[in-house]
Amino acid sequence: MLDGWKHEDDKLKKTFTFHDFVEAFSFMSLVAELAEKHNHHPWWSNVYNTVHIELCTHDAGDVVTEKDRKLAEDIDRILDA
Repeated sequence: MLDGWKHEDDKLKKTFTFHDFVEAFSFMSLVAELAEKHNHHPWWSNVYNTVHIELCTHDAGDVVTEKDRKLAEDIDRILDA
């Protein structure tokens, strides 16, 4: 299983917490660019310093697929950089 990601309700879910809103928004901007490259876009929400992401593949019937796992791995790599 991916580090910190939970598989529930046919989605991969993870919550990220940052120092402040600017850090959270910067992270979201990087994820947006990554999602475009993957042509696979998350459902997400942001309140102040917290970003919640959910991934599932709509074309496959709203279930978790390899596309979701690969995007989740790449999202985690953003934080490792």
